[in-house]
Amino acid sequence: MQSVADTGAVSDLENAYQLTAADRCDSCGAQAYIRVDMPSGAELLFCAHHGRKYQEKLSQVATGWHDESAKLLDA
Repeated sequence: MQSVADTGAVSDLENAYQLTAADRCDSCGAQAYIRVDMPSGAELLFCAHHGRKYQEKLSQVATGWHDESAKLLDA
């Protein structure tokens, strides 16, 4: 599993799909900044808070982790 935030590398697929304000956290409904790709083909969306909360468990099964939470630091 490769994390955009960890490597700084962005694949063509990652460039094609950016999270928007319309993407909402599956846990709380806040704006999603993290997309987790699952082996089943499903995706989970999380706000930065819930993404960090579930990262340890999900990283064991996820096939991809797209983290745009750095946008929160852009001012």
